[in-house]
Amino acid sequence: MREPILVINAGSSSIKFSVYETAADRTLSAAAHGQVEDLGEGSDRPARIEVADGRGRKLIDKPIAAKDHAGAMAAIHDWFAEHIGSEAGFSGVGHRVVHGGLAYAQPVRIDAAVLAALDELVPLAPLHQPHNLAAIRAVSGLAPDVPQVACFDTAFHRAQPPLAQQFALPRELTAKGVRRYGFHGLSYEYITSALPRVAPDCADGKVVVAHLGNGASMCAIEAGRSIATTMSFTALDGLPMGTRTGALDPGVILYLLQHEGMSAAQIEHLLYERSGLLGVSGLSSDMRALLASSLPAAKEAVDLFVYRIGRELGSLAAALGGLDAIVFTAGIGENAAEIRARVCKDARWLGVTLDERANAAGGPRISGSDSRISIWVIPTDENLVIARHTRRLLDAGTSN
Repeated sequence: MREPILVINAGSSSIKFSVYETAADRTLSAAAHGQVEDLGEGSDRPARIEVADGRGRKLIDKPIAAKDHAGAMAAIHDWFAEHIGSEAGFSGVGHRVVHGGLAYAQPVRIDAAVLAALDELVPLAPLHQPHNLAAIRAVSGLAPDVPQVACFDTAFHRAQPPLAQQFALPRELTAKGVRRYGFHGLSYEYITSALPRVAPDCADGKVVVAHLGNGASMCAIEAGRSIATTMSFTALDGLPMGTRTGALDPGVILYLLQHEGMSAAQIEHLLYERSGLLGVSGLSSDMRALLASSLPAAKEAVDLFVYRIGRELGSLAAALGGLDAIVFTAGIGENAAEIRARVCKDARWLGVTLDERANAAGGPRISGSDSRISIWVIPTDENLVIARHTRRLLDAGTSN
């Protein structure tokens, strides 16, 4: 395999990964995708590694002894050496890192100073950042000479106008980094790169992208540049998500502290893991289960999700000063035709009409012929974005 790039997306209980091969013209093609699941002491099942080739054919699916990120990365390393093979090993490893703070508006080669700076951002992304960094450290232990690159979910939004990044707080807090960062930037970056191919008439226009999954956000994009987004200081803000609240009056936090006797740790657990679709429905965080359920609370959770998307769509259209296109992406956005249909129905005031047959087929264009705004379904590919950045930095031989 020619100059393989390993891409890592590490979570609390799983590591998803992809391997990309570098062609002579420096373009990349997917050689394999896989995951290690059931990590952590909380799982009562053995961890498993699953890998498929670039065409989706399964290469391996077996349990492994590892229960932490170091063990998982060792299993990935061993699989690569055995099944793919390369005397030189990986030419580089690219990581999804959720938070880059104020310092990192572009991907960066990782060294000790970068790792220390990213460690300081853990309080801003407590569910994601520690696991991202654990994978980086695991790779360093296995292959200390292999260059690693951090690609940030916040970086795409650093180009926003200053006002869009600001809270109405005292300036000394803003100066310390308490501001709107936004997330899912790697997904939005991919969509902007795909628009010239899929929807060339929209590529330089005013577009709202709805990244709807277990984590959900929306972004207003003009000429490929982030203008405003629904997430802010942390990945809690904006839309209701699988288990996260979305937008919440900060007075609720004060009430929980002062009158419900909850600790900061209990509130954190409530906001990140017990709320959202799961909290409202009392049933599940999975949209598929909610759409299939006849429970009134499940219906209400779906209704709230759709309602909030409509609210945010209006806000983002206002931030853009108009709207040319809407793009649905990520797990729910790409696969839940009913959610797309309901969002489009609520957006009739914008002149949106839906082609029901195209929507049922999954697009890519799902707007009606008389729709004033074009509507698209475009699958996202964050891993490819990471691989491209990693390849570029390695080829440039730069650390910034």
